[in-house]
Amino acid sequence: LNGKEYTLAVNDGPNHLHGGLVGFSHRGWQVEELTDDRAVLSLTSPDGEEGYPGTLTARVTYRLDGSALELRYEAVSDKDTPCSLTNHSYFNLAGHASGPVLDQEICIHAQGYTPTDGTSIPLGTVEPVEGTPMDLRAPTAIGTHIEDDFAQLRQAGGYDHNWVLNGIGFRKAGSFSCRESGISMDIYTDMPGMQVYSGNFLDKEPGKEGALYGKHQGICFETQ
Repeated sequence: LNGKEYTLAVNDGPNHLHGGLVGFSHRGWQVEELTDDRAVLSLTSPDGEEGYPGTLTARVTYRLDGSALELRYEAVSDKDTPCSLTNHSYFNLAGHASGPVLDQEICIHAQGYTPTDGTSIPLGTVEPVEGTPMDLRAPTAIGTHIEDDFAQLRQAGGYDHNWVLNGIGFRKAGSFSCRESGISMDIYTDMPGMQVYSGNFLDKEPGKEGALYGKHQGICFETQ
């Protein structure tokens, strides 16, 4: 970066994932503001932390607006540095301990996606979803194609890819729904892409009320 080499932790096969050995998701954030419908949290990452240049101040605002939950991210650094903040919540609209989400329906407003190598790093190309199991432009049960004989799904154990979202600016990226519970959600973002991860590597992860979450028992929508 700017002619200087920085060394980051290798913590996922040959790669650096989630910001390092102790990423922002494992840090204590300061509460700057707390009201009935809004929480503002901040975090300062000192120069050199996890190998990254620059003292960086990150801020995230969680706001309830009717039936919507809005997440807004900001970050400022005193040196050039890579920074890409997103949300990694797992959703299961049938209830957190109801088993896999494979019968729940997903829709992603994207004509293309970014295929990856065997370690989940994008190859640098955008491929059309047309005619592939990555075509989720119409509501489709997650389990419909997740075990298809398709190289991208085989190597990732399911969906764990970035979709190149249609349009620009703040717009609808997709939706997720469950017929059994009658619950549905829409995802909006101003980001160009959205990583969708179908919990392929969950293995008895401890959760709420003593539940153990297994493979495909939650799904993430990581706008980026």
